[in-house]
Amino acid sequence: MEVLWLAQEEVKSVMDMHSDMQVVERAFRQHGLGKVQMPPKSYLYYTAYNGDLRTMPAYLEEEDITGVKIVNVHPGNPTRNLPTVMALIILISPETGAPVAIMDGTYLTDIRTGAAGGIAAKYLARKDSKVIGLVGAGNQARTQLESLCEVYEPESVRITSRTKESCEQFIRDMADIVPCEIHYEESIEKVCDCDILVTTTPSRKPIVKASWIKEGTHINAIGADAVGKEELDPEILLRAKVIVDDMIQALHSGEVNVPLSKHYISENDIHAQLGEVMVGLKPGRTSEEEITIFDSTGLAIQDVATAHLVYERAVREGLGRQVRMF
Repeated sequence: MEVLWLAQEEVKSVMDMHSDMQVVERAFRQHGLGKVQMPPKSYLYYTAYNGDLRTMPAYLEEEDITGVKIVNVHPGNPTRNLPTVMALIILISPETGAPVAIMDGTYLTDIRTGAAGGIAAKYLARKDSKVIGLVGAGNQARTQLESLCEVYEPESVRITSRTKESCEQFIRDMADIVPCEIHYEESIEKVCDCDILVTTTPSRKPIVKASWIKEGTHINAIGADAVGKEELDPEILLRAKVIVDDMIQALHSGEVNVPLSKHYISENDIHAQLGEVMVGLKPGRTSEEEITIFDSTGLAIQDVATAHLVYERAVREGLGRQVRMF
């Protein structure tokens, strides 16, 4: 039996944000209709090395595609010339359980996370949104902005991060992708003066204050994806309509996890899952003044749907190499 092996450059060569947003949106719709199997991601914590490992299986029943992602987060890796996040995805035949393809999931993770942010803004942000604010200047910020430009035509983008240098590099890298100027701001408060705010930091304490968020803002809260991570002042959650990607996973590791554990908010303060809003089971934004929050933890259905898109295109273009298993 042979398995198709796809390296990162091969994965990159067949991926684009527009196409991925289509397959990820379809996956969220299936999630909203209860037509997926997806246990919450499981964690192994390597406290001695300030890192963790996560496994993320999913089965999209309507499309009959399944697989699992294995992904790490080690913030100290850049000092070893390794990415902070590395991932491997295995696509599996639902009929036999045999592996069909093994591919790099690192770049794929960035794209599918960005895709979810753009989709969330499509359903939750104001239709006249023109100003985008970014807190964080890493890979996640790049794909978040790219996906937002698929949905909106921003007139201005504001960005801040821990260093001015990282923002300047971001501005250079995104110049040909974004149809407007990107401005560096020294403070998070200035960045929060926007229509759509995106936070992509690994913070473990609130860095966005409630007093900085104006009425009508939509927030994509991306950075909190593990126990103890938190980017937003809990008061913002009480003022906002909070939509999570997956309820069980968000309670454990999303932006809501710390406020819940400290009893600042309750599960009743979480309005809906994104898929439920998309298929009309729950309302999304109901006024121009409403603050909306998308709490993204990253779902295995996003990985499997995206990996299947990559696999189909790679087969069509004759990419990768067949590896004999047994």
